[in-house]
Amino acid sequence: MGKEPIFKTVVREIGKEAQDFKAVDMLIFFGDEAPSALRDSCFIIDVNKVDAQIIKGMTLKIGETDYQITAVGSEVNTNLSNLGHIAVKFTGDEEADLPGSLYVEKKAFPTIEVGTEVEIF
Repeated sequence: MGKEPIFKTVVREIGKEAQDFKAVDMLIFFGDEAPSALRDSCFIIDVNKVDAQIIKGMTLKIGETDYQITAVGSEVNTNLSNLGHIAVKFTGDEEADLPGSLYVEKKAFPTIEVGTEVEIF
């Protein structure tokens, strides 16, 4: 390994509709402050500081699966640090259309359970 993650968290809770977004190649992370209206749609994570700017070409690791980051929305760093809130889109898009979205390579959707670790390198 050798590389320290610039962001690390753990999935604490899984909203009952969170897995449904797999149909649109997307998942939503949110810290424990997630509004109740959104909570069912989210994977609830610990809110931790992002230690460096997240940029294209970095790796998002969910559980055992690595995804190359292809685009980073303008609000991703702030929202992730402050709220634990980003959408991850598994589309491989190279332009970030949505400010709060992190885009990663098109690859199989991760298996996420309570306790799954999420890291960015």
